Amino acid sequence: MNPSNNRPTLSRSINDRVLAGVLGGIARRMGWNPTAVRLGYIVLSVLSAAFPGIIVYLVLWLVMPEGD
Repeated sequence: MNPSNNRPTLSRSINDRVLAGVLGGIARRMGWNPTAVRLGYIVLSVLSAAFPGIIVYLVLWLVMPEGD
């Protein structure tokens, strides 16, 4: 936990993951439902021709540290 606020740091989820835990980690950080974040990400990716969404996910996978 970050002492300056009560929100967890941005990191990939170990327990709530489908592929790499990127979207589960984002959902945990924002306090949102992980399933809703995944569905929203899929919809946005498909509407943007899917390729940019895949690239963004892969970059986040490489950049975000693995959390708890």
